[in-house]
Amino acid sequence: MKSDAMIRSDVLAELDFDPAIRSTDIGVTVKDGVVTLTGPLTSYAEKRAVERAVQRVHGVRAVAVDMTVSMPTGHERTDADLASAAERALLWHVLVPDGKIRPVVENGWITLEGEVEWAYQSHAAETAVQSLVGVVGVTNRIAVRPRFSPADIQRNIEQALLRQAHRESQHIDIVVDNAVVTLSGKVHSWAERRAAQGAAMAAPGVGRVINHLLVEA
Repeated sequence: MKSDAMIRSDVLAELDFDPAIRSTDIGVTVKDGVVTLTGPLTSYAEKRAVERAVQRVHGVRAVAVDMTVSMPTGHERTDADLASAAERALLWHVLVPDGKIRPVVENGWITLEGEVEWAYQSHAAETAVQSLVGVVGVTNRIAVRPRFSPADIQRNIEQALLRQAHRESQHIDIVVDNAVVTLSGKVHSWAERRAAQGAAMAAPGVGRVINHLLVEA
């Protein structure tokens, strides 16, 4: 098992390796495999890139993000400008249904509201706005209205996991409450954890996935 010092060294190397991460002032502490990130960033997109980079490192059990996004001078945007840009981004995204999602902006934070039929449409909408200049955070409140019963949803997820990750599927518990799916159990890496979540998100009728899977190195 990797020591906390080794994990921290690998996390710093991964942050330096990722071209999407430009900040050199990211604080990294590790305790019992749990990585805590601190420091300022200049965009929400970079914050998401930092989170993904840390999750790629073997041995990381969990990530606590205590980072702030502050726009550099000259890159600030008014809420009206951001709302207009978000509306255009949603309109031009081929996976986002027309007229179904409304962005609300307050102090640079975008909240997405509306209703769609598929979880991938909700995810696509969030992806469309999170890289806009001036965004400091995104809250996704898009509702997914299922056309399938909880039993249908669970069966579809189980079959997808068997196809995509047979070994891991034997250790994953699935609970469906309306359109909300909760995954629990143990996997061997963050990649397996993301794969299981992706399989659940892709199932027809799923509105949201709560991922409680533990990574055991």
